Amino acid sequence: MSLFEVYPIYNITPTKALGAKVWDENNQEYLDFYGGHGVISIGHSHPAYVKAITEQVNKIGFYSNSIVNPIQEQLAQKLTELSGYPDYSLFLCNSGAEANENALKLASFHNKKSKVIAFEKSFHGRTSASVAVTDNPSIVAPLNKNHEVVFLPLNEIEMVKNEIAKNDVCAVIIEGIQGVGGLDEGTTEFFQQLEKICIYNNVVLILDEIQSGYGRSGKFFAHQHHGIQPDIISMAKGMGNGFPIGGILISPKFKASHGLLGTTFGGNHLACAAALSVLETVEKENLLSNVNETTAYFKQQVEQFSQIKKIKGKGLMLGLEFDFDVSELRKKLIHNERIFTGSASQKNLLRILPPLSITKQDVDFFVNGLGSQLKEISNKG
Repeated sequence: MSLFEVYPIYNITPTKALGAKVWDENNQEYLDFYGGHGVISIGHSHPAYVKAITEQVNKIGFYSNSIVNPIQEQLAQKLTELSGYPDYSLFLCNSGAEANENALKLASFHNKKSKVIAFEKSFHGRTSASVAVTDNPSIVAPLNKNHEVVFLPLNEIEMVKNEIAKNDVCAVIIEGIQGVGGLDEGTTEFFQQLEKICIYNNVVLILDEIQSGYGRSGKFFAHQHHGIQPDIISMAKGMGNGFPIGGILISPKFKASHGLLGTTFGGNHLACAAALSVLETVEKENLLSNVNETTAYFKQQVEQFSQIKKIKGKGLMLGLEFDFDVSELRKKLIHNERIFTGSASQKNLLRILPPLSITKQDVDFFVNGLGSQLKEISNKG
């Protein structure tokens, strides 16, 4: 049987990893500045993380949600301490797409409406609220036929007002910082006006923090840079440091009832053990401070390159914008400099999503490699 190829794959086979480093089958070392789309939050094979998973799998790896799971309560408590949402409830699932689908479902149950406002170049997993961000607009098709989705330009608040005025909008879903779409983000004024409009019109405001959350922006959630409080917050990616887990934080305005939402694997013992160890490590190692310190250093170091036209994003969710397609640059960084980076729908954007635990030495290694390849490109030009 062959694999169903839907992803371009580099001919590199990782065999072990630690921190921000990865080794292949030839024991060649790489610097991982992409972390599998930002899922590696506390670093590969962190000892506390490995210990938590190993101990849990030796007890009970998985069981359904029909029995008491005390690790869920511990996870909720630690989330309360670090996220700043003590009065919200937690629903656990398996992925970002599932988190967003549950968020949209909950919003529809709440106000009995179905239209959703999303934003151009947004990506909310393979759900009904995602814009196609590939060269082929037919690739990302709506999965949930219960929702009509209207895509509006980011930061155009009057267009949002006009759409909501039709009185058929269930929810507005927006990323704290756009990921696949190219690291664009709403202004503080836009986010604050959006919050007010949603409150006034009983429209549910959903913040997709699947990639921008869990400390990646320098705050626990990216929307906290703007001083707002959404109704539902969706999470995944860095939540489990690579272990599949997702969830939504739910405002107290929503009332739970048996059967309202459901999941088979969500919130299982092993996933919760992984997620809890991530939060404990973020707290113990003060990783949010490290994000802010290393981000400042990173920006300072890359400013030396005139080829970089703009630095987009916040914290360690960054994009380096060039005036050329970065596809070849990414290949050269991997094969010549042994550095993993990422791409976006914006072909001239190099995405940076390293573990939150990276050091200044890691930044220096990246900067030296990038400088070497940019110099080579300039010489050829």
